[in-house]
Amino acid sequence: MNILEAIVAERREDVARVSAGVPRAELERHAADRKHHSLAAKLGGPGDHVISEMKKASPSAGLLRPLYEPGKIARIYEQNGASGISVLTEPRHFMGDASHLKEVREKVELPILRKDFMCEVYQVYEAAAWGADVILLIIAALGTAELRDLYDAAMGCGLDVLAEAHTADEVHQALEFENAIVGVNSRNLKTLKTDLNVAMELGGLIPDSRLSVAESGIKSRGDIEMLKTVGYRGFLIGEVLMSQDDPGAKLRELLGKE
Repeated sequence: MNILEAIVAERREDVARVSAGVPRAELERHAADRKHHSLAAKLGGPGDHVISEMKKASPSAGLLRPLYEPGKIARIYEQNGASGISVLTEPRHFMGDASHLKEVREKVELPILRKDFMCEVYQVYEAAAWGADVILLIIAALGTAELRDLYDAAMGCGLDVLAEAHTADEVHQALEFENAIVGVNSRNLKTLKTDLNVAMELGGLIPDSRLSVAESGIKSRGDIEMLKTVGYRGFLIGEVLMSQDDPGAKLRELLGKE
């Protein structure tokens, strides 16, 4: 069992435990009261679009931010030009929590991506109830039927979907979800190393008519300029921001505003 399979198995156990105490119908009621913010609409607008990520830790980098204040950092991201915010909610390996996403939702009006290992429809309703606007579907983590069930649930909740690919075959799978934003993650799931050549090569497989996001390994304005040449409209950036004393200044630099 690789690390992705292990984490997904853990998340299935988490859902089984949580759903025993919080029925899906309760989540649906909360979700119905939420106003959703479209990431797709943001990405379709002019300019470069950075989805700034919130995470306290990661398996590849360890503890990124000992003093982790999601609401405060989210406001910094919003004030310095972010088009969206990604919030890690996976608890064991990224030290995430539902409360982090809820806190961010209270502080900003930007689209929020629930960044997690989505494997059960229950999690889609959680995301909508907590105030997320987008969910991540990792193609490598799920079977075809599971992907379709999760995608359909997200569409039913009015959420955007970021369908994440790591290979050419997975890009083609992502494109089958007609309204999904196609994400290409340059991180190798086995070694956890990043290589932007992956995003460059796979970007050419995505039609210009589809919104696409490059994920992982982006560290500089030059990286963004390079990725734009193969059609990416969005750039999901986490570790290089979370490791900065002044993440706002780094975000402005990435956007070419410094």
